[in-house]
Amino acid sequence: MAKAHKPSAGSSGRAKAVSNAPSKHMKKKNLAPPHPPQRGGVEMVDPRVQAQLKLYDEALALFHQQKFSRAKQELEKVLEGPSKELSDRARMHIKIAEQRMKPATEQNPRTADEHYQRGVAMMNVGRWDDARESLDKARKAAPKADYIHYALAALDCLTGEADSAMKNLKVAIDLRPENRYHARNDEDFAFLQEDPRFTELLYPEKDGTAG
Repeated sequence: MAKAHKPSAGSSGRAKAVSNAPSKHMKKKNLAPPHPPQRGGVEMVDPRVQAQLKLYDEALALFHQQKFSRAKQELEKVLEGPSKELSDRARMHIKIAEQRMKPATEQNPRTADEHYQRGVAMMNVGRWDDARESLDKARKAAPKADYIHYALAALDCLTGEADSAMKNLKVAIDLRPENRYHARNDEDFAFLQEDPRFTELLYPEKDGTAG
């Protein structure tokens, strides 16, 4: 998440009238800025908020790896923290996680997200063909949804399709660079651990191609 920086206060007309006052005045004000500032609109001064944000980041990583049950457990811990902003975000993701954990029999997929949810549910029970059918429908309906390409890459790994997995994972990372870091710790990609293309894609800084 990008850091939000507070705009610096403009000098008043009264300050302009005194030749030496502005620099002294500015120095005094700069001695006590919020530190650290903000992250995504969340104040980072309170160490309890920093701990809450760490929990949130870890839960979100699980969420993007489609590990919804574990993500929900971690998100519920976020609700105990002091930041209302983070608690609100956690509640939103808990609702999504609960929806995505519903059995496929309860779903009648129509939208891209519903096809995606069914695809992940089919993956979780090892029904690879049904999973691919649903995820392909989801991708056609929402070709720019990074999480759909990420799920397809994971499915490709689980079914031994290395080339397709690399292609889908690259698209997921191009659409959302954070997927690079999620994939590094995602056990679904164990199949690609020895593939040099996988290393180059996930660790571009090693050969200077980061960014």
